[in-house]
Amino acid sequence: MPKFIYDCSDRQDGRSLVNRRDLLVAAGAGAVAVAGGALAGVATAKESVATKPAETFVKLLYESLTEKQRQEMCFDWDHVSGNRGVLRTYISNNWRITNPGIKSSFYTPDQQTLIRQVFEGMLNPDWIDRFDKQLQDDMGGYGKAQSIAIFGKPGEGKFEFVLSGRHLTLRCDGNTTEHVAFGSPIVYGHSVTPYFEKPAHPGNVFWHQAKAANEVYQMLDGEHRKQALAPKAPDEAAIAFQGKKGKLPGVPIAAMSSDQKTAIQGVLQKLVEPFRKTDRDEVLAALKSQGGLDECSLCFYRKDDLGDDGIWDNWRIEGPAFVWHYRGAPHVHVWVNVADDPSVKLNSKNLSGPLRQ
Repeated sequence: MPKFIYDCSDRQDGRSLVNRRDLLVAAGAGAVAVAGGALAGVATAKESVATKPAETFVKLLYESLTEKQRQEMCFDWDHVSGNRGVLRTYISNNWRITNPGIKSSFYTPDQQTLIRQVFEGMLNPDWIDRFDKQLQDDMGGYGKAQSIAIFGKPGEGKFEFVLSGRHLTLRCDGNTTEHVAFGSPIVYGHSVTPYFEKPAHPGNVFWHQAKAANEVYQMLDGEHRKQALAPKAPDEAAIAFQGKKGKLPGVPIAAMSSDQKTAIQGVLQKLVEPFRKTDRDEVLAALKSQGGLDECSLCFYRKDDLGDDGIWDNWRIEGPAFVWHYRGAPHVHVWVNVADDPSVKLNSKNLSGPLRQ
């Protein structure tokens, strides 16, 4: 068994499966009313998620907050928080951006419904159940150990909603953050078992992404396979852009054959698929502005190959302003940083490496 540094907290006990349909039906059986009618006229929760963007619910949530609540979880756009630097752009595989939990008494039931609507609105509808499974396995269910924050004032210039927890940081910014996709880097992941997953990661909702990438590896000829395989992956949090003059690891995608390029395009589609269409489009547009996948490389890493089966658990697609780093051992962490300009910098204080216990 390969040796790994323990970088995630153990899961919690006493979990109960969250059924998103039951939750939304129960919480939104009629027109939802918050803060003396701020939500008057909004349809039921299920109908609203299908017809309104997540930003709509961020604004409604913000308007529903009391002053005490705002003092706890609302911040200026570039609020600095101790060793986290600019809090809005901080990222980690396991953290809470504020103290109040989503399902705590800090939020009213109607506010919890709005937060759930934002959460669902940031995702591809076909993926909501899979994210619920991830949260169930990792934290005992949606909202159990997650928190949120709002930066800026929704409806008045720049604003961003951030949801954080173990193996998931998502952002909703209404495209008010210039140049970067998703509003800033994001993280997603999954651990089906408490820490060490079995080879082939049975039950992991994101393993199909790695499987598709490994199929591309198998399509490469001998020389390109050799070029694509490196001994050891960089730190998973090393997702700063190298720019046009950077030395990208692995095999250049431009050097691949047409069928191999078609296959790597399929990998890209699987990577962006879990997220809402506006974010998918933003990622693809940013990548295209930098020359597309032809300006990127694909690299696999020999170290930490679970089962020693030659199915590489750790791999990376990288371009001048595109990093999608997939760490599959001992379980899945995926770090994402995408922009339309490689000059976008990461402050070292805004990026946390794996937590160690």
